Amino acid sequence: MSVRIYISATLRGFAGKNNEVEVEAKSVGKAVEALRDEYPELAKVLYDENGELQPFINLYKGEEPVTDRLIEGLKDGDELILIPSIAGGSGRKGSSTVEPTESVISDDRRKGVSFDDNEIDRFGRHLMLKEIGVKGQKRIKASRVLVIGLGALGSPVVQYLAAAGVGTIGVADFDTVALSNLQNQVIHGQRDVKRPKSASARDTIRAINNKLNINVIDEKIDVDNVLDIIADYDVIVDCTDNYRSRYLINDACVTLGKPDVYGAIYQYEGQVSIFGSHSKGCLRCQYPAPPAADLIPSCAEGGTLSPLGGIIGSIQAAEVLKLIIGGAPTLEGRLLHTDIWNLRSEVLKIRKRNDCPVCGGQGHMLSISEYDYDELCGIRAEDEEQPVESVAAEELIDRIERGENITIVDVREPHERAIHRFPNAIVIPIGQLARRKGELDPTVDTVFICREGKRSILAINTLREAGYDGPMYNLKGGIEATKDIIFSNEGAWL
Repeated sequence: MSVRIYISATLRGFAGKNNEVEVEAKSVGKAVEALRDEYPELAKVLYDENGELQPFINLYKGEEPVTDRLIEGLKDGDELILIPSIAGGSGRKGSSTVEPTESVISDDRRKGVSFDDNEIDRFGRHLMLKEIGVKGQKRIKASRVLVIGLGALGSPVVQYLAAAGVGTIGVADFDTVALSNLQNQVIHGQRDVKRPKSASARDTIRAINNKLNINVIDEKIDVDNVLDIIADYDVIVDCTDNYRSRYLINDACVTLGKPDVYGAIYQYEGQVSIFGSHSKGCLRCQYPAPPAADLIPSCAEGGTLSPLGGIIGSIQAAEVLKLIIGGAPTLEGRLLHTDIWNLRSEVLKIRKRNDCPVCGGQGHMLSISEYDYDELCGIRAEDEEQPVESVAAEELIDRIERGENITIVDVREPHERAIHRFPNAIVIPIGQLARRKGELDPTVDTVFICREGKRSILAINTLREAGYDGPMYNLKGGIEATKDIIFSNEGAWL
């Protein structure tokens, strides 16, 4: 019988760029085997050394997580969904059975705020909604929300929360605005380039509603300060762009009993959920561990469609307001997955794991202050492996100009190479390196290049594991480090 397997964008590079694959199978296990047989490179990403699905990948049949793929049966026309951490059943069917949640704002706090005539006029469209009304709008005004990350997701979140009248908004980001941010981080403008993102966001919020309280946190949120920073807020919004921060925020929210409104985007896909609950599961229940370092590229490396951050961030903002107002079903215990390029969306159930080290059935077991988040997210992986030698952009260009015999391997995606080409480079995707190692000359220096110099390190370690022993170097800083040195007269940068 014929079944379809939907493949998330982060995995398509290992599956011939296909977003859907049709296979013949009578069980989930056979369907995944058929997919693996058709795309052998995908197996290296899907499975660990024991033949089990990687902990950062979930397999769904409709909206239900697959618990035993070996015996779970299929019928003709069924659909399976492979959803990795970034990043079909019908979400509409599932949402009708979800119980509404209570407000995170107590009645005493609601009764402690009042409106003036200007606020009644300003929030009139909320006051007319029977689900919100005066009580709901007072809860919004009494609320305190912390938004961590002021990029593509944080931009719409903070602007809509400010427009909705959230009384206190914390904005946390220690980065500065770059020109490349302006493509999808709509809270910042050209005049904000090189300014702190938190300061830029503060000014935009004030322009929207100057009566709000704005707390600016221009520092890195880490193990030693996360609990103190989030303690005074009712809702935490995770708009970060790295796995380390996501797990740290999740663990802190579970520890303090705070809802964590999670959002993530990649290329054309986005995910939204609410973690932090002991009863309905957390990020570690959905994804017990992140992918290996640089296995799945970030938005900076893989790209993202400009409006996607606005779409997913707006959903996050709506979930925040529903938590504050109360009385509506939310995404607690569920994950919304949206693919705007292929016009599909589904709400998938999160399976609460009793063995979860954060929210498991035996209570809180993980201590944030003692947990090694660098080890969890593979940040120290390089320290445990043979060091990777790097070559600076200037040195590489000098060697090329001197006519030295060098092999250059480009591991970037095709759309990246279309923007900025590197002359005389061999194109070998990371997933093909092991089987194509025979194309490399072990007597010649080989330099690996990618956009920022991260995937090329993964490429070198991949070849080492495959037994290649020739001299290999990583282009430090990647193609980004070369744009002001070469190709400027050829118009290669668009």
